[in-house]
Amino acid sequence: MALTVNGDPHPWREGLTIEELLREKTFTFPLKVIHVNEKLVRKADWGAIVLHDGDVVQVVHLVSGG
Repeated sequence: MALTVNGDPHPWREGLTIEELLREKTFTFPLKVIHVNEKLVRKADWGAIVLHDGDVVQVVHLVSGG
């Protein structure tokens, strides 16, 4: 059982939320956009959305500058 995160497999477990996944993957950049199965997920929902076996997660780090 696994997820796909940014094109790579990641172990899935029952009850895994987006917030927990970000900690496991050590994605610490302050500005991120998350898509699950090509649907945008609001930051306010990261702790409540439970991932399912086979989900495809895309984490995009936003970078600003000039």
